[in-house]
Amino acid sequence: MSEPKSIILTGASRGIGLAIARFLLKEGHRMFLVARSEEPLQKLKGEFERQVEFLTADLSDFEVGPRVVSLALKAFSRIDALIINHGTLSPVTRIANCDPKEWRAAYDVNFFSAVAFIKPALPSLRQSHGRIILTSSGAATTAYSTWGAYGSSKAALHHLAMTLVSEEPDIVTISLRPGVVDTEMQVEVRGHKSLMDEKDADKFRTLFEEGKLLRPEQPGNVMGRLAVRAGRELSGKFLNWNAPELEGYQD
Repeated sequence: MSEPKSIILTGASRGIGLAIARFLLKEGHRMFLVARSEEPLQKLKGEFERQVEFLTADLSDFEVGPRVVSLALKAFSRIDALIINHGTLSPVTRIANCDPKEWRAAYDVNFFSAVAFIKPALPSLRQSHGRIILTSSGAATTAYSTWGAYGSSKAALHHLAMTLVSEEPDIVTISLRPGVVDTEMQVEVRGHKSLMDEKDADKFRTLFEEGKLLRPEQPGNVMGRLAVRAGRELSGKFLNWNAPELEGYQD
């Protein structure tokens, strides 16, 4: 087991985020967890009392990132990794029918809030030669009709990763595509079948009905290992969770 790390994780209350949290806590690491829902975070605090600090917050509030970084440093004295895992699919609509204000709200959550976490964490991450792991999506490189806000914001997130590699060479930054995972977001996707193109809706429905959705722990455990020990050769890359380059990070 590696030396315990101090890690900030957003979107920690369910799905992939909860899987990442459980994996890293069982490995003995210290975590500052952030999400909108308090109950799952309180439960983790009860199970791993000395390892967990948390804050419930609306991540579209750009004051949350600096506050969390400050609290994490106060609790743990250092930050070894930052995992940006929160996001929203909405609005699901065609560009011809969209409201730019809704797109801006999506970017506030999916992109600008990430900047709000990353900026204040950089000094500590430089000192620790730490890691930034960004939860991306296949939609960052493959367009789905009605997913323009989500996909383009994830693409912007990866460009942010590439910029960080150029500007912050002492920090390893990776964008990870977790695959199609059995989470609440997939429930939401199936609920939008009347808005999406039929072929896209059928794709996600079939994956669910045939039991082919990934368990959150599959990409979650990989992301946890990357946060702890990702090599510099991976920095700046956009990778599938099960890419050949990540063989050493698989279960």
